[in-house]
Amino acid sequence: MGNWRKSSYSGPDDGNNCVEIASSRTHIAVRDSKAPNRAALSFPAEAFTSFVDGLVKER
Repeated sequence: MGNWRKSSYSGPDDGNNCVEIASSRTHIAVRDSKAPNRAALSFPAEAFTSFVDGLVKER
């Protein structure tokens, strides 16, 4: 998996309470920034992209 990164919306005022993502060519992994050593969820890249597209459409 690639490097973990936080949302650009995450800032010091939120206590760094957010999710982080890492990507490879085929998968996207998601983890809790407050507990980075715990398990991460991994999704096929196409499924994650469809999920995010659905969120954007709901705005």
